[in-house]
Amino acid sequence: LGKFMNSPFSLVLGMVYTYLPFMILPLYGNLAKLDLRLLEAAADLGATPWVAFWKVTVPLSKAGIIAGAMLVFIPCIGEFVIPELLGGPQTLMIGRVLWDEFFSNNDWPMASSVAVVMILLIIVPLAIFNRYQAQAQEARK
Repeated sequence: LGKFMNSPFSLVLGMVYTYLPFMILPLYGNLAKLDLRLLEAAADLGATPWVAFWKVTVPLSKAGIIAGAMLVFIPCIGEFVIPELLGGPQTLMIGRVLWDEFFSNNDWPMASSVAVVMILLIIVPLAIFNRYQAQAQEARK
């Protein structure tokens, strides 16, 4: 058990364990509304279950996939506690680098530039998501 602590494996396992519900819940909400007659129609037309999944289920659940990815991505960007506890001192994640630059190195210009990069990493996917939502809303009209 000791060899798993302070390793990249324990960091990934801890983050997956923490953020998995944030991915599952939007997907479940989206898939619960899926019309199962579409999968039956795909099977009647000769599609294997795998092909029906990729050609019917995945495109119809794209909104849930995007929403779940955004719900996971945004807090993962600024995560500090999980890498600190599970990843050990050698783990470099942007939240940890930002903390070190502000409080350990007292390099405030570098810390502010890291913070701006972190904000851009969050704003760009949000802008893309909003554009996708606007296109989907316009297509429904």
